[in-house]
Amino acid sequence: MNYQDVFLIFWKQVTASVEKGDFAKLTMAKTIGKPNLRNIFVRPIYSEDGFKVLLKFRYRSRETEDQTKELTLDEAFIILKSHLKTSFSTVLLFTTTKDVLLKVNKKGVASFTENPPTFSDITQAKMDD
Repeated sequence: MNYQDVFLIFWKQVTASVEKGDFAKLTMAKTIGKPNLRNIFVRPIYSEDGFKVLLKFRYRSRETEDQTKELTLDEAFIILKSHLKTSFSTVLLFTTTKDVLLKVNKKGVASFTENPPTFSDITQAKMDD
């Protein structure tokens, strides 16, 4: 299955974890080549106004300051989807019930695996994290 279709299935697991309240973190890793962008982290912000995420762009270069944005889950999806297979080959979803790893190979074929959870509780993000 191509990586875009698998990413949509993976993203359904992300939204389900948010709905269940067990979403802990999402990380884009394994850069393709040597770009300045090293990781993208997504952390939850549960509030009375609804669910949002803190999207953090971490850079290799010390001259480039890390950037953070508070977004809706749909806005984060668009950004993450644009970086998959162009900047990153893996995405890790951490929930309090399981971890899900999505990998895209050089041919654009994706697969995901589930593992026991890394996190037992959820730490909410703050803009200064």
